[in-house]
Amino acid sequence: MSSKVALVTGASRGIGRAIALGLAESGWDVAINYSRNAYAAEEVRREVEAHGRRGLIVQADISNTDDRKRLVDQTTASLGAVELLVNNAGVAPDVRADLLDASEESFDRLININLKGPYFLTQLVARAMIASSTRGKIVNITSVSAYAASTNRGDYCVSKAGLAMMTQLYAARLAEHGINVYEIRPGIIETDMTGPVKEKYDKLIFEQDLTPIRRWGKGEDVAAAVNAIASNLLPFSTGEVINVDGGFHLRRL
Repeated sequence: MSSKVALVTGASRGIGRAIALGLAESGWDVAINYSRNAYAAEEVRREVEAHGRRGLIVQADISNTDDRKRLVDQTTASLGAVELLVNNAGVAPDVRADLLDASEESFDRLININLKGPYFLTQLVARAMIASSTRGKIVNITSVSAYAASTNRGDYCVSKAGLAMMTQLYAARLAEHGINVYEIRPGIIETDMTGPVKEKYDKLIFEQDLTPIRRWGKGEDVAAAVNAIASNLLPFSTGEVINVDGGFHLRRL
């Protein structure tokens, strides 16, 4: 079998799990990064292998410098050069606190995991791609929170807005090396993270017409967009934002 290697961060659950399985179904070997849930990561590995592809589990905290290096080194040693990096790992605030009450500790945690980690992991992978002349692809999973203000989770919004700008920066810098960079911007996706606010969003979607497409998004919706990029269907696009949000971004009268 020909080997195409993808590294997906936060791949044990939710959107990351759907991305990893979608890539495996499309013929990619997948490095399955996780932070805490080893059991869930093992389940994903089994499903990747059920598609006839290699799955590698790597526990790593992407906010940690040494962990990021180990993640790339183990992936390369076991699977080969990374051709596709999906920066998916991210966390929400432990407590949704009003902007005037939010803690510095929460801000630091979200910036470190949601922004600093992907920023420097991309640097590592991009250097490796350039050194091996790999015309790879990098995908950043952001959120509609990159532009839609939620004053009870400002730290999350700022981290995602930073990740959106990071996409543009790396797209501009890496184009000369044949490395395209994309942002996928999910809307309201049914995951563990949105579980606690399900009732709120049910009302917004089904009763208040929040999105033209009146349903919850699925991890598979985001995975489909990643697969389009992975399949080289957007070869003349870089720095592009792909909205996977049911039309939330549309301004309507």
